[in-house]
Amino acid sequence: MSSRIPTSTSVTESAVINAPLSAVWHLIKLQDFHHFWTKLEKSHHAKGTSHETDVVKWTFKDGTVLEIKQEEHSTIDHYITYSVITATPALSYTSVISTIRCFAVTSGQHEGSTFVQWSGNFSSDADAGVIEDARFKRKEALADLAAAVTKK
Repeated sequence: MSSRIPTSTSVTESAVINAPLSAVWHLIKLQDFHHFWTKLEKSHHAKGTSHETDVVKWTFKDGTVLEIKQEEHSTIDHYITYSVITATPALSYTSVISTIRCFAVTSGQHEGSTFVQWSGNFSSDADAGVIEDARFKRKEALADLAAAVTKK
C-alpha cells in the first residue's frame, strides 16, 4: 500500500486588480511575464522552435528554466492556456496545464477593475508540496501583476 497522501491535483487562485481589463490583459503574454512577475529574470520566445508553435522560455532568478508552450489564446474571451514542455532542473511530476483568465468587473464596488483567475491542472503524480508551491507562486505572481498595473 502506498504511503502517499491523496491530494487534489489542481489549483486555482484569483485576485481583483484595481485596473481596467485593457491594462491587465496587455501584460498577459507569456513572453512578457518578466515585466510583472518579480521571480522571473527573463521571458522570451525560445529559439529553434517551429513557427507553428508558440514556445517561450522563462528563466527564474533561482536558476530554474521552463519552456512553456502556449496551447490556447483568446483576445475575445481574454484567456491563455499553456503547458510546461521542458524544465531544468526536471520537475517531480509529469505535466501541468495552466490557464489565466481575465474578466472586466462591470458593477459594484470594484467596477472598472479586473478579476484574474490563474488555474493549474497537474498530472496525478504531483504531490501536496507541488500543489501548495503552485498556489503560493500564483498568489505571489497575481500580487506582482497588481503592483505592475497600478504603478503605471
